[in-house]
Amino acid sequence: MIDHRTPEEMVQSEQDRKNLREAWDYMIDQVQAARDVIDDPKCFSPTQTSRNLAEGYRYLSGYIHHGVERAFHCDPSFPAFRNGLSTFNKATIENADAIYFYAQIDGRQRYLIKGKAEDFRHWKGEERAEEGKKAPQYLIFETCDGPMSGDSGKMSELVPGFRTGFGRLDGTDLEINEDGDIELLLAPEKPEGFTGNFICTKKGPRRDNPNGDDRYATFVSGRQLFYDWENEETIPLSITPLDNLGGHPDPYNPQRAVSELRKMGDVINGQMHFWLEFYDKVLNVFDNYDHESQYFMPVNEYNQPNAASTDTGGGMSTNIYAGGLFDLEEDQALYIEAEFQGDPQYTSFHLGTPWGESPDYANSQSSLNLLQMYMTPGSKVQRWVVSHKDPGVKNWLSTTGLRQGYLSHRWAYSELPPKDSWPTISAKLIKFDEIRDQFPEDMPILTSEERAQDIAVRQEHVQKRYRVF
Repeated sequence: MIDHRTPEEMVQSEQDRKNLREAWDYMIDQVQAARDVIDDPKCFSPTQTSRNLAEGYRYLSGYIHHGVERAFHCDPSFPAFRNGLSTFNKATIENADAIYFYAQIDGRQRYLIKGKAEDFRHWKGEERAEEGKKAPQYLIFETCDGPMSGDSGKMSELVPGFRTGFGRLDGTDLEINEDGDIELLLAPEKPEGFTGNFICTKKGPRRDNPNGDDRYATFVSGRQLFYDWENEETIPLSITPLDNLGGHPDPYNPQRAVSELRKMGDVINGQMHFWLEFYDKVLNVFDNYDHESQYFMPVNEYNQPNAASTDTGGGMSTNIYAGGLFDLEEDQALYIEAEFQGDPQYTSFHLGTPWGESPDYANSQSSLNLLQMYMTPGSKVQRWVVSHKDPGVKNWLSTTGLRQGYLSHRWAYSELPPKDSWPTISAKLIKFDEIRDQFPEDMPILTSEERAQDIAVRQEHVQKRYRVF
């Protein structure tokens, strides 16, 4: 091709070439610093078993996938919803029942979110439809400012006031027409006479700085939580920037590429460092600190249920969490009982690897929600067992061969109940051959063929949930 550049353009191109190479080298250095976390005990890495080391590299590759999307494909003037976590990038002891979705926004602008839900009567307090396609068990939208949790790589993110919530709406609050159409307006001000679903994306100055600037949301995020993996359908969501209809971004340029390469490196390295330090210093998984003279995440036991906060790593604002760690020999099992009051919108139990990833929940039963498990009719008591081998009981969670890992329970409410009405939970270590004696006589016992049928449902659902075409 003929080079039509002027001398000035040639000089500028050379400078751009230099800047881009420097930005690339910076990104690679940040990825390398993130890689060092995998086997450096000073970075709070898990015990260096062969499996943990192998999974550490897969864990890092998930953040590389995440970093590409976050750096190069998040324009608040032309946003699109993306998966915050998925089968490609698992982290943060995430919920195997959830689609975590997000879009970057500029709270000074207006956006219209649209979606279409299948049968959603259960959102409005009615009995679930017995047949046909249904909406997910739970849907929530939330807005906040600041970077995503973990981006900075520093525990200072946990200081109160670092991140501000602007508002939320869940399925119980959303106005939805008979056809399941959902529309939600995000804007700094509600239009005069507007009566539809609305979240304000503007807040005044902080109380400690009354003369400061107004604050604006930078992200909209949420969850779709599934109970019936066979019949519940994902809700396709779109977000339209009303102030840029028909517009387009400026042509790509070296300055933007430099910024995005650097952001990619920062996101990957920050996330790798933040969450392992969080597990160590906040959840005290190594028992390095005096958290009321016990693990905050005790071994083969549970902490007290907590509402979403810095003590639980943030999370969905309507959740109550409980957690612990399992550490099981081949012939051991962990029997668990929980009791709740009222009618949570959602409740579940999930395992996590030492990296905070969910184990394979498509091909193994490493999670159970309220619909998937068995409870004695009329009872509010939940019972599970965690073990390496399948004991046949319906409410079994497979460790997928992990000696150690996380235990994570969630109960979601549209409005949090009084603290004296929060769930209670306990666990005890038993021998594998004692498992069936712990459960009531009405606990279903599954054949290997029935277990395989349950796994087949999981496999098909996970493919549908994360389909890309």
